[in-house]
Amino acid sequence: MFKQASTIQENGTLVVPAISHYVCRTLVNVQYPDWINPRYRHIPWQQSEHQSSLIRQLNQGLGQARNREELLTKLKAYLSRLFSIEFLHSPEYKVLIAKLEQLTDPNVAALFAHYPLVDHSSSQLLNGRNPRESGISILLLDVENLTLDIETEKFLETICLYPMQIKVAFANWRSMGKKDLEYHQRSYQLIHVPPGKDSADLKMSTVGSSIFVHYPTAKEVLVCSSDRGLTHLCNALQTHGLTVYQVTKNKTNLTVLNTRTSQVNTYSLKTAPQIPTLDQFILQLQEIIKLEQKHSHCQWIKLNRVDLLYKDAYDLTISQVVAAHFSDYQARDIFVKNPHIFVVHKSSEKSPSYVTLFEIQSSVTEPVALLNTELSQKILIESLEDLETALIKIIQELTLNSSEDNVSLSILGTQFHQKYGISITKIIKKLRLGGNFQKLLNLSTAFNLEKTDKDWRVKLNSP
Repeated sequence: MFKQASTIQENGTLVVPAISHYVCRTLVNVQYPDWINPRYRHIPWQQSEHQSSLIRQLNQGLGQARNREELLTKLKAYLSRLFSIEFLHSPEYKVLIAKLEQLTDPNVAALFAHYPLVDHSSSQLLNGRNPRESGISILLLDVENLTLDIETEKFLETICLYPMQIKVAFANWRSMGKKDLEYHQRSYQLIHVPPGKDSADLKMSTVGSSIFVHYPTAKEVLVCSSDRGLTHLCNALQTHGLTVYQVTKNKTNLTVLNTRTSQVNTYSLKTAPQIPTLDQFILQLQEIIKLEQKHSHCQWIKLNRVDLLYKDAYDLTISQVVAAHFSDYQARDIFVKNPHIFVVHKSSEKSPSYVTLFEIQSSVTEPVALLNTELSQKILIESLEDLETALIKIIQELTLNSSEDNVSLSILGTQFHQKYGISITKIIKKLRLGGNFQKLLNLSTAFNLEKTDKDWRVKLNSP
């Protein structure tokens, strides 16, 4: 059974069921069907037997975690199986993770003991509030030294257990341009302060210290200011039984301090980089390897060097992209599983892995001759028959030294693009063939298209 680390009290019997329950509830009330993994969209999640089965499996799997870190790792693995790539890269996924991290605290988990699985109010999804308790959250903002955009404000709402109903902004509005109009439209109460370095902080302390008198149902207060001089206000509110979050902002990071528990969480405000398609990913890797070969004057490049260069170029690791497309692949597999494009070498178990590009054309071909060949190939693609012949030739070249007689549909498209300088989609439009690449291959008697668990595979039919 899960035993929580020092950041969580030893009460895994409460935490794990609460997390399993919340994951199931999210799946049941998912806003868009496309957010569910295609493998599980057909399951009627509104039926209790499917909900019970999922919760039971989650309890069993998550219950094996030995500490909080391992629990979160296992949890994210389950989420990657249950939900689609679109959801995993959406703001809603960040909200879900933030709330599930809160549930690793047994005191918070206890609030969800009787939370209903089916929620007919979409606005409450992912908000984690106990319907048996009434209360509100209040946000106090010093606009002069910390600004909040709408997305950051929405994120702060997910940290609270109660709805954020009161928002108060302090500033010398005469010097803030049209900021007063912006915050007013976002339902803030605006309090004007005279010019002065600490005027907004002093006014916030004065108003905030008695906020519980004006709003007796307040349970939580977010004090948003990068000025450290508001510690007294936070302590005063805490003595009146309020949970206080001290929010500071530094460039792209948002830091939230729970003054009651002294727990500090830092969140990145950077927009997550977009995961490339598989075709784009392969082309990116090829380009990086080619550039490094040219720079280092060496054909074989260390795999960890390729990963580092990819991270620098796209702010993503190869592992992140691979995991988004193939849940059971490791970073190295994207090279090993595509022998038509990459060649991987590892001399011994302890030695590093190296990679180079598999070139179909001979490297001794003269540049001018190669250019003329490519130009002539482009000119040849003027009809459906020309396109079919070109694709047959590529498949033959790719399978010549391979144990398999089929190739990935995406790899076939990538190789065509590289060889002829134009994508399959564009050539289909240019020739006015209609449909897409997959439909085109299905209509041809020369190709056999098969669907696998991972992708579509293409092979040549016997003449």
